[in-house]
Amino acid sequence: MAQSPSRSSPNARMLGGIAAAAVSLGVAQVAGVFFPAPADPRNAVGSAIVDLTPGPVKELAIQALGGLDKLFLAVAVLVVIAAAAAIAATYESPRRPIGSAVFVVAGLLGCAAVISRPGATAADIIPTVAGTACGVAALRLLAVRLWSHTEADAEVGSGDDHEEVDDSRRMWLATAGLLGFGAATGLLGFLATRVVHSVAAERDTSALPTPRLPAPPIPPEVQPKNVALPSFVTDAADFYRVDIALSVPQLSRQDWRLRIHGMVDREITYSFADLDRFEVVEKVVTLTCVSNPVGGDLISNGVWTGYRLTDLLAAAGVSPDADMLLSTSVDGFTVGTPVETLHDGRDALLAVGLNGQPLPVEHGYPARLVIAGLYGYVSATKWVTDLELTRFDRAEAYWTKQGWAPRGPIKTESRIDVPRNGQRLPVGPTTFGGVAWAQNRGVRAVEVRIDDGPWQPAQLGAAYSGQTWRLWSFPWHAVDAGDHTITVRATDNTGTVQTSDQVPTVPDGATGWHAVNFTVV
Repeated sequence: MAQSPSRSSPNARMLGGIAAAAVSLGVAQVAGVFFPAPADPRNAVGSAIVDLTPGPVKELAIQALGGLDKLFLAVAVLVVIAAAAAIAATYESPRRPIGSAVFVVAGLLGCAAVISRPGATAADIIPTVAGTACGVAALRLLAVRLWSHTEADAEVGSGDDHEEVDDSRRMWLATAGLLGFGAATGLLGFLATRVVHSVAAERDTSALPTPRLPAPPIPPEVQPKNVALPSFVTDAADFYRVDIALSVPQLSRQDWRLRIHGMVDREITYSFADLDRFEVVEKVVTLTCVSNPVGGDLISNGVWTGYRLTDLLAAAGVSPDADMLLSTSVDGFTVGTPVETLHDGRDALLAVGLNGQPLPVEHGYPARLVIAGLYGYVSATKWVTDLELTRFDRAEAYWTKQGWAPRGPIKTESRIDVPRNGQRLPVGPTTFGGVAWAQNRGVRAVEVRIDDGPWQPAQLGAAYSGQTWRLWSFPWHAVDAGDHTITVRATDNTGTVQTSDQVPTVPDGATGWHAVNFTVV
């Protein structure tokens, strides 16, 4: 009797391979609950892919996907694993376990990725080894007990239709059972990991130190009227996030340590409790990502609570020859900051709070760096645990190795928030608006041009400080229906006018005038 296409067909084998991979990942996820974060093979593989990806490709992903880049990568990794497992399973047989060999090779690569993670130990490969072994066992079970049985029946032509139906049912039930087991264990491991390792509860119940030097009050005049602009202070939930952490690091205050070493007189390690000896300050600072395109939204303004970096570094005795502060996150990400920016009067903080609350976990809890006037890739290390005093000619930080400039002062830029591109407006009065920034210099003026007309001054919200953005508005009366373009440019307090030169984000930040097309109807 001929083999039924539903029994041990290529599709059945491919689905079986996916089921075996699900078992492998699920078991590894559950086993990983009992190990530190570097032991998670899925996160380790994804992080290794991020590290190996060329800088321009990463930049393209940030531009195209924004905050969804990490989700996209996580899904892509799972899809690639499933596809590889499905193909490998088509070559699996009782006597030639080629598919199992592919699983083993994948497991070895997973172990290598785990070991490559900062802080990983040899013991951290145990979840990956356990998952790989279970995945191979599942694949062999399908190959030896089910696929080979149906194939043998087909070759000898034995068995009646009822027996074939039973064999087919057993095969599909076994495959479905393994898929369900893999999915269930994966979900269980994910939830258990969040419960066991999450510091969200600690963060929610932690007290924020009271600043001895609170930030000056923010006057209501910073917010222009009659136009829907972003709030002068960005809500923590809306604060932009760009980092390489596929899984948000979970670091408790009790476990946090800050090591200061390198070109110093003496090495110092601070615990979180040690910070109590330093003066608590509060500053309002606007942060900007170097990946922010012209008109982009990778910029936010917050009220930061923390400690002066100069105070923490003073006890270590910084060498006068050191010109770089190389800061390292708990996940191994590095940032190189010019030492002179810590002493020139700008706000350089080890921040522990945002907008009157402990830092959100995804924004660096329990401590991060905030240094005004520099793009985030050279100033804003989250989950910071290490400060090394060194030199730019001796060390390179993460993004500098990818092709970005070693120093990243923020450029004078502006953005139109109202109207939106393509928006339709009625004839009559309206108010446009947006934001402008030139951190550490401040914004003196904003000008707007409608179509090819003259530049006209915009109305500015009150200036808070040179380290924050400034909101602007522009009343306009639409007379005739038709298509129009609004363009904006800013002038900082040094008298420098925002350049019209269109420059991409790499290597040190985008420039150009932001323009928006709209239609009057």
